[in-house]
Parts: sequence; structure tokens; C-alpha cells
Amino acid sequence: MARLPLRALTGLTAIGLLALTGCGTQTSIGTATSLDGNRTIRAQKVMQLTKAHEQTGMTLLEGPAFDHQGKLLVVDVTAPAGAPKVLRVDVRKKTSKRLHTDERGVYTSAQFSPYDERIYLTDFRHGEIVSLKPNGGDLRTFFSGEVDGAPMNPDDLTFDQEGNLFVSDSRGMSEGEAKGRIVRIDRDGRTATVLADGLAAPNGISFDAEYRGLWFSELTENRISYSLFDSNGKVASQHTAIRIDGGLAQTDSIAVDAKGNLYQGLHGRPAMAIYSKYGERLATVEIPARAAEGLESATNVAITPGDTKAYMTVSGPDGGYLYAFDALAEGIRQSNGG
Repeated sequence: MARLPLRALTGLTAIGLLALTGCGTQTSIGTATSLDGNRTIRAQKVMQLTKAHEQTGMTLLEGPAFDHQGKLLVVDVTAPAGAPKVLRVDVRKKTSKRLHTDERGVYTSAQFSPYDERIYLTDFRHGEIVSLKPNGGDLRTFFSGEVDGAPMNPDDLTFDQEGNLFVSDSRGMSEGEAKGRIVRIDRDGRTATVLADGLAAPNGISFDAEYRGLWFSELTENRISYSLFDSNGKVASQHTAIRIDGGLAQTDSIAVDAKGNLYQGLHGRPAMAIYSKYGERLATVEIPARAAEGLESATNVAITPGDTKAYMTVSGPDGGYLYAFDALAEGIRQSNGG
């Protein structure tokens, strides 16, 4: 989840969001190169989904995920009560409708469980994970409460093949302290285990293409780490894998394609960096320069399962948008949500 600009905090105080600081879709891969010599992929606008809300003074799109009918689910982090907090988008017809709203949730990611096929949402503000039926409705609290004696600020999530959840917990982010964690929650919601702690606002999280290990980013350190699991599902080793030279931009959500490439969302710049699993910077996804003037982040991406068409959530003062581009490999579960 992107962190909202400081100038926006005044408008958020009243609703208690201070902890949140911070088919015409033809695309082309351009011949231009970015400043570091890598390919630049030009994304094209698909549609505008939201405008800045009067109650919150902003909009922030996150967590794109395709359902089994090919519709794209997107969450609006700052949507007030009554406004769509989860949208269901037909990217071919360029239409959207409200899938869910409620009085209190501040949802920062969405993903379908391989175990029960329900939609799981992280509620950053209330430290909860909730779930919905695939077509909306039947809101249930899946997990809430403390983990190892401390509440969570769950940001992004991913699932293993058995349906257990792995969550980036940005605890300590509002205080600027490295108290964040990676938490595993059993698929029944009864047991939560801390896999890593002492992290600096962990944000993006995704398994690699083979489910052998877990990638996760830290927003305030601009780095991506990798945790390798042993045959019993325990963390065997962990290391810093990629350091992001983002300048003013910070690391947001992560997606992984069928070849294991990482798509690293950026907050502070409406662009996305693509790396190989060995840390090579492969490309930068950018939107047209004129549109970029009114946009501040490209938080996340969903790559169409079995295809290379990718849809990126982009937000800023001008509103919340979907942009499309051609990914470097086909979409898989790890590039569909979180």
C-alpha cells in the first residue's frame, strides 16, 4: 500500500487514518531507455476508476486481482463509508461497479484464497483480515487481535498453495520505528506466527514462482528481501536481495510473473520497476509524462492469468486509474492480488 503524502494528513485526521501516511487497452514496449540504461515500457490508460473523495481529500487504489470470470477487483484505501471500497471492473467494457462497502474498513489489499476461493482483505486501520464471497457479501472477520503480544497493521498478503496466509505487518510505521513483521496465519485463522521482525514498514509480499521462498519489500529502506523455506515450511535463510535506487520514490507492492520476474510498485512516482529473480533491473514501466504530472504512485499490478496483459493501479490528486502494459511473462497466482 502506498503511503499518503504529508499534506494530505490534515484531511485524514477526522476519520482516524493518520497511520496511513504516506477493450481499448493497446500497449507498446517503447524503444526508449531510462536513465540507468534499462528498457522503458510505456503503459497506456485504460480508465479512471475514482476521484478524490470529499471526506478524505484523496483516493488510493490498491490490490488488483482477477476473479474466475475475468473481472478485476480493486480496493480504494481511502474510500469513506458508503463509497465503493472494493470495485469490480470489466476491463474490456471499461466499466466498474461497487462490490463492497462498509462503515469502518480501511482495505489495503485483496486476494482470492486457493483454499475456499473467498476474497481476503487486509484492514490496515483495525488490524484485521476479513473475507467476502467471490461476488461480494457475507463479510466475515478472519483474523483480529494481537500477534506475539502486539497488534498488527496488515498491509499486503499472499497465500501458499495450501491456503495459509502470509502478511506484511507495517507495525511501527507511523512512529518511524523498525517494528514491522512478516506474519504467517494458518488457513483456519487460529494460529499466527512471526517469520521475521525488526522490519522497516514491510509492504509488498509475494511467493516466488516455485513457492520455494518469499519476497517482501520494506518501504522506508527501499529494499527487497528473500526468505527461503525448508521442506517443513520453516524459514531456512533470509537475505537482502535487491536495493532500490528510487530517489524520492519508495518500494510498495510486489508481484511475480511466470518466469520469476519481480514487479516492484513505487510510491512517490507513477512507475513500476521490473527485476529478474537475480536482481537485474530489466525494465521500468512508465505512464505518459503529461498524465504523470497529476499522479503520485503506481502501487500494484495484476497480470492476466495465462496472458501477459498487465493492469497497474495508479493514483494521485487527479484520481485513481488503471493503466495497461505488456508484462515480460504470463500472469500466475503470484501476480494476481496482494
